[in-house]
Amino acid sequence: QVQLVESGGGLVQPGGSLRLSCAASGFTFSRNAMRWYRLAPGKDREMVASITNTGGFKRYSDSVKGRFTISRDNAKNTVYLQMNSLKPEDTAVYYCNAPINGADYWGQGTQVTVSS
Repeated sequence: QVQLVESGGGLVQPGGSLRLSCAASGFTFSRNAMRWYRLAPGKDREMVASITNTGGFKRYSDSVKGRFTISRDNAKNTVYLQMNSLKPEDTAVYYCNAPINGADYWGQGTQVTVSS
């Protein structure tokens, strides 16, 4: 079955960096686009970044553009989210998402807290 396991979250000071990882299994990773979403208390879920199956095209929300970078390693079945210049408003649970054959699959999420 499809499994997505996020890691790399934590507490970081404003201006700091974190790298999230999402290890995927149960499907042909190299054929699938991947996405990162986040959910903050009192806010709607936001798609922060997406990447095509080959990594040739990436898209970012305006709120993270220029600070976050999505990448993938198809040999390791893993997608990453490098987050730099973090702000308190980036505090959220971050989820990895795989759209597969019309269905959405989600990881369990990893908490990112940006605070001094």
